[in-house]
Amino acid sequence: MNVAPRTRLNYKQALAWLYGLQRFGIKLGLENIQRLLDECCSGVCVKRQALGTASASTPKVIHVAGTNGKGSVCAMIDSICRAQGYRTGLFISPHLVTFRERICVNGEMISEDAVVDGLTIIRDLVADWDPHPTFFEVTTALALKHFGDAKIDIAILETGLGGRLDATNAVQSDVSVITPIGLDHEEWLGHTLAEIAGEKAGIIKPRVPVVSAPQQPQAEDVIREQAAECGAPLQFINEIYDRSPVALRGEYQKQNAALAIAAVQAAKMQLSEKAIVRGLAAIEWPARFQKWDERTIIDGAHNPGAARILAQTWREVFGDQKATLVLAVLLDKDLGGICEELAPIADSVFLPRIRSARAAAPDELARIITSISGFCRAGASPADNRSGCSTISITSTVVDALMLARAKPNPILITGSLHFAGEVLAHLRGQPAAFEECTQ
Repeated sequence: MNVAPRTRLNYKQALAWLYGLQRFGIKLGLENIQRLLDECCSGVCVKRQALGTASASTPKVIHVAGTNGKGSVCAMIDSICRAQGYRTGLFISPHLVTFRERICVNGEMISEDAVVDGLTIIRDLVADWDPHPTFFEVTTALALKHFGDAKIDIAILETGLGGRLDATNAVQSDVSVITPIGLDHEEWLGHTLAEIAGEKAGIIKPRVPVVSAPQQPQAEDVIREQAAECGAPLQFINEIYDRSPVALRGEYQKQNAALAIAAVQAAKMQLSEKAIVRGLAAIEWPARFQKWDERTIIDGAHNPGAARILAQTWREVFGDQKATLVLAVLLDKDLGGICEELAPIADSVFLPRIRSARAAAPDELARIITSISGFCRAGASPADNRSGCSTISITSTVVDALMLARAKPNPILITGSLHFAGEVLAHLRGQPAAFEECTQ
């Protein structure tokens, strides 16, 4: 890699350059990322496919795709592997509060200096490339470069969008993991469950073991067909893990735990029962039914499937007690489907205006909720305001919504998107707001 060095960036400049790459949009495909990894990440796990075999020092790679639960499964794999004594690299997206959350080694976020060093090298390398690498391609390369420098034992990679043409699919994996598949990102992945499953199942590689969560029949058929074509051993994990406590709340997390354990075992890594118990009890994964205080839950559910699971978990924890719902959803999501799942567990709803330019308008969310439930707008005229109906209120800021929600007696549920969860967490922690999120 012979690139004339330019001025070294500082951390703020490095992120400004990286986020500026969003102007290139999302470009699904592997040509650019393969070139990028070949030129800046030689010696990392990307080389095994060409070599055909892995050396003793080559990290294992577990690659995770799916619609819901990817992040939780990745966090579980990371935690139980660290409990076993392995040095782990975890790559996830999106982040909640700081970009550094996306890339962790042994539970520690990448340092600002490592971000600067890596992005400065990549910026100089790709300055005259056409097509130019995208935000997610550069972030993937940064993660793999950092993992190579850190000499990890295992890399856990979460797909950004889909699977088949996702940048993470340029890496040769030891295990392919598929979490429950549903409808999401339909403009990119297809409008039927089978089409979306085809993209997710694209992470399956020849003769590489596959472990999958239970799937709807259309998705299961696609996964079975793809695995058969690749000669990949396939295992559906239908049981739950219930031998010890799981730090993440909700019955569905026990299914995720069983999937995570099966993934590590399929990678032929040593794993003791003690490490499983310690790892699952120690997981910290924000915005997944996160209990902020005694009456506040934060969850990043952002599609109907995730909202359905969130509502089920709410009932498991709170019984018939309804929520004061604080909701913000991104415009490209299934607004009606999300609202249909959440409205039955809500007593009142606050709809704040949030910082994202991609957010759905609170007025549109209010219209949807009133059309599918017995809610009415706070402050509406007597003719439009049914006696005793639950109310919907629009607020100008997140701060106002939280203040008004706390004045209600019910427990509070903050949800609708990971971006919104991140904005709320930044406020509650007294931290600066994150850069604008990208889709991946």
